[in-house]
Amino acid sequence: MNSTEKPAEQDPRVYFAAERTFLAWIRTGLGLMGIGFAVSRFGLFLRQLSATESHLPSHATGLSLWSGVALVTLGVIVNLSAVLRHLQLIHQLSSGTWQPGRVSRDAVILALILGAIGIAMAIYLILVR
Repeated sequence: MNSTEKPAEQDPRVYFAAERTFLAWIRTGLGLMGIGFAVSRFGLFLRQLSATESHLPSHATGLSLWSGVALVTLGVIVNLSAVLRHLQLIHQLSSGTWQPGRVSRDAVILALILGAIGIAMAIYLILVR
């Protein structure tokens, strides 16, 4: 380490980067909650549209409601996880126990969940025409 460089726990840029990462996770969680709300209300919109076009009762599977609720719940979990991870990171930086090169387990888990949801949605859209 160069004599002019500070250790990671003393460099304010490290804390600013941690805060930017935290805010990015919060933004991701809010985005998931917003999309979940829109998905859950989309089924209501389709039922209203169907009711106005024909006077026949519309059949609803409730899939959009539960999909939307699941996405909102996932957004809440992402936000809570972001808070916990940020607090852990700040504690590690303050105590000097932070280890560089750690894989973001939360990001990997979220990516796998969203990938599975995307595959399920693609299959659903192919099967329901």
